Amino acid sequence: MRILVLGATGYLGGHVVDRLRALPSTRLLVGGRSPDADVTVDLARGGPRDLAEALAAAAPAVVVNCAGATGGDAVTLAEVNARGPAALCAALRAAAPAARLVHLGSAAEYGPGTPGLRVTESDPTSPAAPYGASKLAGTVAVTASGLDAVVLRVGNPVGPGAPSTGLPGRVAALLGDAGRDPDATLRLGDLSAHRDFVDVRDVARAAELAATAVGPLPPILNVGGGEAIPVRELVRRLATAAGFRGRIAEAGGGGSARSAQVSWQCSDITAARDALGWRPSHSLDASLTALWAAAGARSARPEGVPAP
Repeated sequence: MRILVLGATGYLGGHVVDRLRALPSTRLLVGGRSPDADVTVDLARGGPRDLAEALAAAAPAVVVNCAGATGGDAVTLAEVNARGPAALCAALRAAAPAARLVHLGSAAEYGPGTPGLRVTESDPTSPAAPYGASKLAGTVAVTASGLDAVVLRVGNPVGPGAPSTGLPGRVAALLGDAGRDPDATLRLGDLSAHRDFVDVRDVARAAELAATAVGPLPPILNVGGGEAIPVRELVRRLATAAGFRGRIAEAGGGGSARSAQVSWQCSDITAARDALGWRPSHSLDASLTALWAAAGARSARPEGVPAP
């Protein structure tokens, strides 16, 4: 089976590639703008005709789209998260209409949740910021495409390799800078929100199951931890994993702009269990331990020395 992964150089995409590469009888292709890519594609700016030509040459049985932007202005977010999936679907209809498309969406598409409740795939969507709105537009393009497609609405990913653009990775970087100095102070914004954290390796496993499942799948599946965790608790546990001995100073404001209006986020993951046999296999503590182990290894390397 030929599987094409788009966005393979990103946080989620890298873990998805690692997971799919281990599948037997699978030819894994990586698509992107890099000269090292097996298939040259640019979802943000490429026309459907050019994309269709590239897809026809690759002849994938499955396309896993991990490409996406989490930051930038509204135009950038729309180009990558909304236009990209729409162009991809148009190209697939022309060049590989029988291929399965697995698209990574975001729980941010739901917008503010109701404290104490888990959101299901059939609940209304009301994204609170351009990021969630752009991801929702991408989801609509996929679900309305008529293709054999499924959108995995991913919660807040955490685990090894988490980038500093997200809270877990940013806190890990700050902890690395602080070391074990008992007088160090970790200065953060408001940590009162609740988030549904899911290990990035569990997301990759969900993508694998969706890519290889026999028969049609529901159009949207939530992929999360299924539990709302106080962000303050995540920071405390990560600081414990790092052996941090200093003080955590929390101030009002200063958090993520795109999540400032969302105090509660929690996904019902029953449908993913029923359709894929998937459920999270990593605890939050295991995710944070792996995150810190990877971040600590990076910070311990002398400048200029690459990872092994």
